[in-house]
Amino acid sequence: MKKTVMLLAFALVFTSCSSTKKEKELVEVEHETIKKDYDVRDASSNIRPGWVEDATVWAEEYGKTAKDGADFRFFSFETEPKVSREIACNLAKANAKADIAGEIATFIDKQLGASVEGAPSIDPNNPKTQPLREFVSNTLAEKIMALIHGASIMKTYWEKRDYQVTKGAKKDYIGFTCASLVRMPVKELQKAIDEAANHVVNAVDDPGTKENVKKALNDASENFVKAKQGQL
Repeated sequence: MKKTVMLLAFALVFTSCSSTKKEKELVEVEHETIKKDYDVRDASSNIRPGWVEDATVWAEEYGKTAKDGADFRFFSFETEPKVSREIACNLAKANAKADIAGEIATFIDKQLGASVEGAPSIDPNNPKTQPLREFVSNTLAEKIMALIHGASIMKTYWEKRDYQVTKGAKKDYIGFTCASLVRMPVKELQKAIDEAANHVVNAVDDPGTKENVKKALNDASENFVKAKQGQL
């Protein structure tokens, strides 16, 4: 009986590990194997690139991290359907900085809400934190955009999609999406995050809250990079 239980436990562990590994693998797939509410009528490539889904994992699998990982981090962003390919791709390129800034702002917001010694770093019910919460929600991403330097578009990928009600779309229409792969030097990225953290700390007047904010954002730039690598 014990032997049977041990074998079952081993099988469950093995299955779990295999499943986790499969989830992290990025396989480039032919368009016709994707079950969506649209058909891809045209595209810049016959294969949907893996970097569209996860630029970090793609960089690791295709050797970008081994070669450039100490110097760069990769981001990818894809637009919603637009009326033309030009509009979609211009938007994907133009919004690269805004998207990176938004990602950093979201990370900082989560860091502020993280638990410190059993209590939130920033008490959302404390009136003294109201100006800080408004700054993070309304102003921080805009501030960070001005701090983004060295980000460059490495690749773009577009699709012409035929959305169909019979496939689950809300209406029949043709839409173009475009994705951009962005590379940014780690040093510039960390500098931007550290400066953004300083902006947040300086937005606080209450001494007690300021100290909590400093603790919450300690090593923010290093933690952001680790989070991108799935280490947090």
